[in-house]
Amino acid sequence: MDGARDRFPVAEPSRGHPATSGAPRSGTAVEAEALEEALQAALKGDELAFRAVYRDVHPRLLRYLRALVGADADDVASDAWLQIARDLGSFRGDYDRFRGWTTRIARNRAIDHLRRAGRRPGVSLPVEDLPEPVSAQDTESAALERLSTEEAVALIARLPQDQAEAVLLRVVIGLDAKEAGRVLGKRAGSVRTAAYRGLRRLAENLERKGGGERSDARTRKV
Repeated sequence: MDGARDRFPVAEPSRGHPATSGAPRSGTAVEAEALEEALQAALKGDELAFRAVYRDVHPRLLRYLRALVGADADDVASDAWLQIARDLGSFRGDYDRFRGWTTRIARNRAIDHLRRAGRRPGVSLPVEDLPEPVSAQDTESAALERLSTEEAVALIARLPQDQAEAVLLRVVIGLDAKEAGRVLGKRAGSVRTAAYRGLRRLAENLERKGGGERSDARTRKV
């Protein structure tokens, strides 16, 4: 099966179109406004706007799916985007709600895929090529920042499933606790607790990793 990127190719940006001036990244009011405008245009049938939304959502969604289904993430993402495109006309809400809606569809497709394969949902990535160690200061913040990288997603393989999904939804996808709770069928407070515990454990893992590497370095110098 072709991956979602083949099914939804990136369109060349056109001048003056708010939804196609590159793939805006979340983080500023201007970028968030551009994404909101792109979504609303996509809901009215604008294909270029839909592709702009896809370019923002897909990388995070794929990272999340890799943690759930491993090497099958591209196929599951493709199935999810086909459903998203088919059901887009039924969606109502803003961009934050859209990210939650697309993530819920992707998660359901992942669970269906795992059931067909006779596998249990969980984090299946091998732990390899871990990030460089960080200092003891503010390790939780460092762990959170590193979750935007592929290497950091591998660290989540060490977390219990509930903590892993909570961290992925809150940090990688960027959902708030309420929207993440909708995806998981849990209360926002439960998601916050699981994400907090997961980030603490990630910070501890990074600190242990850093301490071990520093110890190895000292041994090699002797």
